[in-house]
Amino acid sequence: MNRIHKLFESKKNRVLSIYFTAGFPALEDTLPIMEAIQAGGADIIEIGVPYSDPIADGPTIQDSNMIALENGISLKKLFNQLAGFREKITLPVVLMGYLNPIMQYGMEAFCKKCQEVGVDGLILPDLPMQQYLDDYKLLFEEYGLVNTFLISPQTSEKRILEIDQHSNGFIYMVSSHGVTGAKTGITEEQITYFKRVQAMKLKNSRLIGFGISDSETFSKASEYSNGAIIGSAFIKTVKNSKNLSEDIQAYIQTVIK
Repeated sequence: MNRIHKLFESKKNRVLSIYFTAGFPALEDTLPIMEAIQAGGADIIEIGVPYSDPIADGPTIQDSNMIALENGISLKKLFNQLAGFREKITLPVVLMGYLNPIMQYGMEAFCKKCQEVGVDGLILPDLPMQQYLDDYKLLFEEYGLVNTFLISPQTSEKRILEIDQHSNGFIYMVSSHGVTGAKTGITEEQITYFKRVQAMKLKNSRLIGFGISDSETFSKASEYSNGAIIGSAFIKTVKNSKNLSEDIQAYIQTVIK
């Protein structure tokens, strides 16, 4: 069974997924950051594959993408870094990226490499559902990869039900219309959206992302879903860190306390 499925079978609430950008702040920080995320007590590691035009991301993650690319990160380099990571990491690991660099690498070669190194799932925000169903669903299944779709407050009920039907891991609930970035608090408008989706009784687990940054927003998001994803606030912690392992573990502990 895929590690993502195992996780959501054993843990129904307050699931914490931590996103970071591969090759940032320094090229070889990828594995040390993964180890620190696991040691800190998070539940899922989400690795961002750097891209020159990350359309869904705000300034913090865009900046980390640019620095990682300048550092020399690439898909080939990332897979080299991930070789053997399963000797140390037991958490589910998801790659989040955009289609362009993956298509250049070759979709089947990419999926095969994910399976080889031990990646459990993918989040590809610019992959249309129909293209996934027509071209890639069987490929993902062949290589044991769980695909995650995003929904937002603008997503229709019909579309949400379609996404739920064609998902088999978790659904990424974008908390608000716009790009990623740590914001303060969760609005009543967002809670109305969370409640609306919660009432739909979807078969898949749901994680809320965009604007989750601390214990308060994590706990609030977890009231209406199975947990949350933290990205921009974590990237800022990493960027300002003097001791990656200590600072990452301390940050995660403040979120899940």
